[in-house]
Amino acid sequence: MRLLTILFLFCSLTILAQKQTKYETYFEKGNGNQSATYQETIEYFQLLAHDFETIDIKTMGLTDSGEPLHIVTFNSDATFDFEAIQKNKAILLINNGIHAGEPDGIDASMQFFRDLALGKIKAPKNSVIVCIPVYNIGGALNRNSSTRANQNGPEEYGFRGNARNYDLNRDFIKSDTRNTKSFVEIFHLTNPDVFIDNHVSNGSDYQYKLTYIMTEPSKLGAILGSYLKKEMMPSLIKDLQKKKIETTPYVNTIKETPDQGFAQFFDSPRYTTGYTSLFNSIGFVVETHMLKKYADRVKVTYEFMKSTLEFTDGNATTIKQKRKENETQFQPNQTYTLQWELDNSVKEAFTFLGYEAVYKKSEATTGERLYYDRNKPFQKEVPFFPKYKSVKEIIIPKAYVIPRGFWNVIDLLKSNGIECQPIQKDTLIEVESYRIVDFKTSASAYEGHYSHRNTVVESKTSKLAFAKGDYYIPTQQKGIKYILETLEPEAVDSYFNWNFFDPILQQKEGYSDYVFEDTATQLLKDYPKLKSDLEAKKQKDTEFLNNPKAQLNWIYKQSKYYEKAHLQYPVYRINN
Repeated sequence: MRLLTILFLFCSLTILAQKQTKYETYFEKGNGNQSATYQETIEYFQLLAHDFETIDIKTMGLTDSGEPLHIVTFNSDATFDFEAIQKNKAILLINNGIHAGEPDGIDASMQFFRDLALGKIKAPKNSVIVCIPVYNIGGALNRNSSTRANQNGPEEYGFRGNARNYDLNRDFIKSDTRNTKSFVEIFHLTNPDVFIDNHVSNGSDYQYKLTYIMTEPSKLGAILGSYLKKEMMPSLIKDLQKKKIETTPYVNTIKETPDQGFAQFFDSPRYTTGYTSLFNSIGFVVETHMLKKYADRVKVTYEFMKSTLEFTDGNATTIKQKRKENETQFQPNQTYTLQWELDNSVKEAFTFLGYEAVYKKSEATTGERLYYDRNKPFQKEVPFFPKYKSVKEIIIPKAYVIPRGFWNVIDLLKSNGIECQPIQKDTLIEVESYRIVDFKTSASAYEGHYSHRNTVVESKTSKLAFAKGDYYIPTQQKGIKYILETLEPEAVDSYFNWNFFDPILQQKEGYSDYVFEDTATQLLKDYPKLKSDLEAKKQKDTEFLNNPKAQLNWIYKQSKYYEKAHLQYPVYRINN
C-alpha cells in the first residue's frame, strides 16, 4: 500500500513538473533578462487556448505591420460572447507593448493567463480578463538592444514607433494607424469596465519599481472619479503594500527632481486612458521604473494586474453601476470642461521614497550633470499636486450637424460607436455656428501632423440650409464625451486641432487689386456704414492706416464677394 502511495505521488509530481515545464514562458526559461518575441508570444497564447477551455484567442483587425491584432480572453465559464458577458460580469482589458521597447506587460501577461488557467490564481467569478498580447506589432518586429538607452533590460526588445513610425499612444483621437482602428473595434466589442495599459517609465531615479497613472478623477467624472480616487486606488495601493511593493503616482516632475514636487499626469484623449475615460472606463497606466532589473519589473506588473483583477472581481456590480451613473452627469444644457490646467492651489504632502539629487562636473561634456546618489536614499514629504481645474467650459448642445461631405469625420464617429442619423430631407435648421478667430500651429511635425493649439472661436446663431444626407448627431448617447472632445474645436485634442478641417483655413477665391479697386470704390459709395467703419478702423489702427493693401482686403472681407467657407467651422450646434 505504501509503495502504491509513493508511486502515485511520484507520478503526480512528474506530471506536475512536466506541466510546469510545458507552460514555462520564454522569460521564465531564460535568465530573467529576456523577453519573448512577437511570434513566441502569440504561439504561447495559442498553446494555452488549445489546452484550456477557459482561454480563447481571437484574430482581430490588421495593424500597420500587416499582421493582425489578437485578443486573449480568460473566462471561468468558458464562454466568449461579449454581449452576454457584459450583462453579468465586469471586463478587465489589458493592453501590452504599445511601446514595444517596454515589454514588461507582454511577459507578465503570459504568466498571468497561465496561472489563471492552472488555478494558481483563484479564478474570478464576476470578471472576465481580456488582453491584447502585443499591440505595436511593427515595433515588436523591429527588435534591437540599443534604442532604449536609459533602460535596464531586457537584452532585446522592440522599438517605440510602429511600422509607420507612429507613437501609438498619441493616436487615439486622430486614428492615423490601422493599429488604432483595430483597437477601437476591440474596445467597443469588449466595453471594458477597467482598463490597464502596461508601460515602462523614463525619467527621474527613485526607489520605486512601480509607478502608475490613473485617469484624472475630475475629467473622468464626479461619480466614477470619486470612486476611483477614494476607494479603488487606495485599495490597490494597500494590496500592493501587503506584497511589499511600494508605489507612487507617475513621477511627473514640476521642476527637475522629484523632491521639488510632482503632479498628477493629465491624460488627454490622445492617450489610451484619456480615450477610454471618454466612455467611462476606469483606466490605469502601469509605469515600471526603467532602471530596475527586468525580472523585478515583470513581477510588479504581474502583481498590479492581479490586484486590479481581485478588486474588480470583488466589486464588479458596484463598478458597473458607477459607470452607468457617471454617464448621467453629461446632459444637454449642462456645462462641460474643454480645457484644464493644473490647480497649484491644491497641494498634498506625499511621503516619497527617493534618492538624493546632486550635481557634479560632467565627464562627457563641459557642463554640470544631474546625479542621483543611490547611497543616499531618503523618505520624506514632497509636494504632490493631484488636481486639475476647469479653465474653459461650454454648454452641451442637444445635437451637432455635420455636412455629409466630411465623410472622414463621420466615419471616425461611427467607428467609435457614435450614432449618426442621416437627415431625411432638405431642411432649414436654427444652429449655432463657429468661426475660427485664432489658433497657433506647431512649427515642426508631431505624430504626422502640424497640429493646432490655443484655438479661439466666435459664435453666432442663424438658420441654415442642410441637405438630405447630412448628419444629425444627438449628444444624448453613451459616447457624449467623445463627441464633445472631438467636435468642439477648442478642445485640446479636437478634430480641428488635429488638422481634420484644415481646408477651411485656406481661401479658395481671391481678387486682383487693380480690378477690385473699382468695385471697392463703388461699395464705399453704396454702403455708407461700410465707409464709416473703414474710417473708424483707420483712426484706431495706425498700422492699418499706413497699409493700403490691408485696407482693400478689409473691404473685400466685408463684402458679398468674400467666400463664406473661409474660417467657417463646418460643424454646427443645435441648442434647442
